[in-house]
Amino acid sequence: MLQRKILIVDDEEHICELIGFNLRKSGYKTIAANDGLSGLKIARREKPDLILLDVMLPELDGYEVCKEIRKDSEISSTPVIMITARGEEFDKVLGLELGADDYITKPFSIREMVARVKAVLRRLEERSTNKTYSFGDISVDFDKHEVVKDGHKIELTLKEFELLKILVENRGRVMTRDFLLDKVWGYEYAGETRTIDVHIRHLRQKIEDGDKAPKYIETIRGIGYRFNSEE
Repeated sequence: MLQRKILIVDDEEHICELIGFNLRKSGYKTIAANDGLSGLKIARREKPDLILLDVMLPELDGYEVCKEIRKDSEISSTPVIMITARGEEFDKVLGLELGADDYITKPFSIREMVARVKAVLRRLEERSTNKTYSFGDISVDFDKHEVVKDGHKIELTLKEFELLKILVENRGRVMTRDFLLDKVWGYEYAGETRTIDVHIRHLRQKIEDGDKAPKYIETIRGIGYRFNSEE
């Protein structure tokens, strides 16, 4: 089995060592960086399967690192779990707005951290469905994890792609926010429906054309979302 590689970016060396030790016990390969610039350089060079990214970093903070990752076509789809001592909703939303896939607040249990890492990497391994869907000028290849719009490849994060996959495969049906949270995040994420709204907004910006038709993702007020299209 392929050994997954995880990059840990945290300026506290003992945190890097603790996380790295427990991830290696779980069968993963780990690399570490203690500042944002080094973390970004290593991410571009090593192309890890997942990045654990602290927010408060010297040289370049975690938010800026996340933005740079999402702008780099070679690593833009790499899952990012942000780690920080901050727990306010504003900070969580900001991280999600910038493209983070998950958010863990210090102090956290090692068991929880490893479980979240496993959940993200498990979904990476389950991407293949051997199906291709087309709607409007967009085609989605679930086997290749690829979305093409008007002949141009669209870069989606892991969570954005998984949301699109669920919506497309259940097109015409209303998907509640709680259902989407459970299916995409894979663990208890009660009350964090803002997470879904942020990712849906990003999806719309990438697959729809502003105020122009067609509108593929319909908001069902107070409930969730529905994907409308004709193949």
